[in-house]
Amino acid sequence: MTDVLTRPLRVVAFLTWFAGQIARSARDVLGDVLTPGSSATPRLVRLPLTGGRTTAATLGALITMTPGTLTLGVVDGQDALLVHSMHHADDNMALAELHDLQSRLLHALGRSEVHL
Repeated sequence: MTDVLTRPLRVVAFLTWFAGQIARSARDVLGDVLTPGSSATPRLVRLPLTGGRTTAATLGALITMTPGTLTLGVVDGQDALLVHSMHHADDNMALAELHDLQSRLLHALGRSEVHL
């Protein structure tokens, strides 16, 4: 019962946090565009999925909405999203931020992390 009552607050908190992530990413991309040279460090990473198919689709859309990242698709047979990232220093940093997004989304929706 408590889960149902607190879900709207968790969703609002998540959306507020995500809006901040979009602003931060937009700042990074804009800074890269407006300065000479490029600070981009493009890479592809595989993000293991948890939380079910609907959550995976939502996660993929949220990743694509964030400037500098793009969900390319689902990796067949691996239950993972293939994500292109432009401004992470290394694969581990990219995956850490993507895992954080996934965990926050699952928490906001009141879902436990279950493998597909």
